[in-house]
Amino acid sequence: MFSYDKLTDLELTALLKQGDRKAFNQIYHRYAEYLYQYALNILRDEDECTDAIQDIFVWLWENKKKVNVTILKAYLLAAVKYKLTRLIQSSKRRAEILALNPLQEEIFIEDSLEIKELKHAIQEFVLVLPERARQIFEMSRNEYLSNKEIALRLGISEKTVENQMTIVLKKLKTGLGKMSFWSAVI
Repeated sequence: MFSYDKLTDLELTALLKQGDRKAFNQIYHRYAEYLYQYALNILRDEDECTDAIQDIFVWLWENKKKVNVTILKAYLLAAVKYKLTRLIQSSKRRAEILALNPLQEEIFIEDSLEIKELKHAIQEFVLVLPERARQIFEMSRNEYLSNKEIALRLGISEKTVENQMTIVLKKLKTGLGKMSFWSAVI
């Protein structure tokens, strides 16, 4: 038997994709505290940070077969930044949080130029999708439905939903070009 703590991130990610719970646990133990401290530095609220980090790891486990990561730490950190952005945008403490993090304010402002450009590019892209692909994409990204929920709602197979999302996301990433960093959080 091998020791999971000796495995590289790539090896752990490969095992995670196979549903290996011990690999997932090792990833959690390797990065949860680091991600939590990063989030705490921004939010300054232990409960919000704990919830945010837990949400990310729940998502990681639920989507383990779809995860295609080469640099796990960077991927998880980007996920935390995205999660915090969404939390701050909807938080009653938004002004307080941004006041505590003046250098990072531009990251969290929903109406920043870069975010506006990204949203516009995505909207333009979605408009030219075939109807079924557009429905699937919008249910996934706007309604936050799982592939299974989308399949049930549309009366199609889960595999069809997965295939459609794979095709759409590949096209979107190609279409975003210079904004491809943001495609990682889509």
